[in-house]
Amino acid sequence: MLGLPLEAIAIALLTALAAGFVRGLAGFGLSVVIVPVLALTMAPKEAVLVGNISLFLIGLTDIGRIRRDADRSAIPITLLALACMPIGLWALVTLSADWARLLIAMVSLGAFVLVVVPLGKVAMPRNPAMGLSGFFTGFFGGFAGMPGPGMAPFYLRGRLEPRAARASMMAIFLVLTPLSSLLFILLGVGGMREVLLALLLFPAVLVGDLFGHAAFGRVSARQWQVSVALVLGGAAAGALYKLLEG
Repeated sequence: MLGLPLEAIAIALLTALAAGFVRGLAGFGLSVVIVPVLALTMAPKEAVLVGNISLFLIGLTDIGRIRRDADRSAIPITLLALACMPIGLWALVTLSADWARLLIAMVSLGAFVLVVVPLGKVAMPRNPAMGLSGFFTGFFGGFAGMPGPGMAPFYLRGRLEPRAARASMMAIFLVLTPLSSLLFILLGVGGMREVLLALLLFPAVLVGDLFGHAAFGRVSARQWQVSVALVLGGAAAGALYKLLEG
């Protein structure tokens, strides 16, 4: 099916369910969970495209939530990310498949580290922090289809309420993912097969997302951060272990 063995499709569906849950709970993390797993059975560039399309499709279901809850910081971060995304795309199409797989796994691990490492009294003014967030959001979005690691430290460690932080990240994804997907296709990276695979995975992503939204309403801000960090850390460690084992 779609050039993949049935076992790989089954694993992808289960991963999509978990990825949707993480995204619904945290506002980011779908690609961080799903891309490393897909990249073990298909070209990393194609796995990134599937992740981007999946992010866009699920983002369409949250337009009302985004309009109601998102913070205005999403606007400058999005504009900077759009400007920096071509750098990540260049890195993705230039590196070999083996290096891309390894770096995608490392990006997943980095998302975990950036969220949980204590910074003590270290703080950065808001505008420079937004600038760095925009740059890394664009780079990671273009290179690995994972804008989340670029914006997660700003939003998860900032002073915004979890509801506003989550909606702000969703807003950025909704703008970035269709544009990056279009760029991928124009560059000859993937095509109809990746679109069909994303559509096949979408019901699982949607169900997981609904459960994630339900869980979000029942956890405290601290529990929200801890649960997201644990899920991201587990996904990253699993992807890295499989890469090193292979």
